[in-house]
Amino acid sequence: MIAAIVKPHVDWFTLAPSLTLIGVSGVLLLVAVLVPRRARKPVSAVLAFAAFVGSFVFAIVLDDRSSRAAAQVHDAIFRDRWAALAQVLLAGCGAVAVLISYRERMRDEHIAEYYALLTAAGAGMAFFVQASNLMTLFLGLEWFSIALYVLTAIDIDLIGSLEAGLKYLIVGAVGSATLLFGSALVYGITGQLSFDRIAAAGHRHDAMLVVGLAMIVAGLGFKASAAPFHMWTPDAYQGAPTPVTAFMSSATKIAALVVTYRVLTTAFPHDERLWTGAIAAIAIVSLAWGNIGALVQRNVKRILAYSSVSHAGFMLIGVAAANALGARALIYYLVPYAAMSLGAFAVVAARERELGVPVTLQNLAGLGWERPFLGGSMWIFMLGMLGFPLTGGFFGKFYVFAAAYRHGWWWLIVAGVIATMISAYYYLGIVRAMYFRETAELQIAPVGGAPNPEVLLSAGVLICVVVTVGSFFAVQPLIDVAKDAAGALPL
Repeated sequence: MIAAIVKPHVDWFTLAPSLTLIGVSGVLLLVAVLVPRRARKPVSAVLAFAAFVGSFVFAIVLDDRSSRAAAQVHDAIFRDRWAALAQVLLAGCGAVAVLISYRERMRDEHIAEYYALLTAAGAGMAFFVQASNLMTLFLGLEWFSIALYVLTAIDIDLIGSLEAGLKYLIVGAVGSATLLFGSALVYGITGQLSFDRIAAAGHRHDAMLVVGLAMIVAGLGFKASAAPFHMWTPDAYQGAPTPVTAFMSSATKIAALVVTYRVLTTAFPHDERLWTGAIAAIAIVSLAWGNIGALVQRNVKRILAYSSVSHAGFMLIGVAAANALGARALIYYLVPYAAMSLGAFAVVAARERELGVPVTLQNLAGLGWERPFLGGSMWIFMLGMLGFPLTGGFFGKFYVFAAAYRHGWWWLIVAGVIATMISAYYYLGIVRAMYFRETAELQIAPVGGAPNPEVLLSAGVLICVVVTVGSFFAVQPLIDVAKDAAGALPL
């Protein structure tokens, strides 16, 4: 007799946020060939937006129905609130990115593929944050990375897009290979793939395990845009279509940092003294490199790219603290940061479409007077990134500093304060360019006359403003949610 094949039970509900997005991604590929060209753009945008909203709803329900303790599904993925909350943030970023993307100038024959890749990238990130072993970790990483490589270079009419895509592909492949090699070393010494089993295997301070750990940290550092693994970030952010840059700057950082915290605390608790010191050093380098690099930039997308490197440093302070407060601080910080980053790049996208050229500090002049809503929103985003009160950025920095203080690393707080002071120059420089340039320098009449108002983009910016300011006033509920999510980690 032939032995029956025993099939493992599949928890479809746990995979619902990812399956919703990847399912619609497949439908969008059919839209690219079956729907008439004139209707392709609105149909694709509606389907993509509905997919992200559906994933958002599934992630909220999954968060509500998951226990505070981490639960694994066949040693492959986690079903817990840490992953579910990350999926909520990722789906929200994707939905706003769709709103920003609708009026982007792009060839009609590529528009359905664009939304298919966007939803595929979101699905990969949603799967990535659930990974509970080294295999699913790498599969999730490659899943969303390949989609982002193509998205970066999808607009072949945009100067620098192909170059940015190629640079991102090469450097990203190096980062993925580094993470894979590190995973192989860890598996070689422990004989385990699952994070908790790697921890249970022991081998504390084993040389091969330490090298593998270092390579895994480096591979995840590439995705988080943390220095010195950030070299792809300025060129890729500048060359990619601005809606893609907005999505990468927020969603990729959420996925990379959430997974970094889980991997380090779950798989390598015995080497905590090693990796906390390494993460603290990376945080310091990111703060220094990101802020100093931004000082000499004139292209606004490059300024925001270096700002992204700097904020990776702030968030890594919470990771380096390796305590419950650090986990809560990281989750809270990601909420206003994602909103501020998406909103800032949305304003840049609006200005690009008005002028038809890359946005610099020079041609940003007068935006605050021409477009009061966009100018005021950009002011809020810049103040939030600087860490001013009445924005969530204030409490984000406060909580990561509190986590560092509780760990006893006061010097990380000093570094963060100095970095914040330096960043005031370029954040307020953007505000100055919008409002305080001389009248002769204003760009009040763009070529081609006044543009039509972008309702969808403005809606996306409004959502980002509400989240940026609302996260300041709703800090306690957000911290409570973050506390429940952090309960899944072995802290």
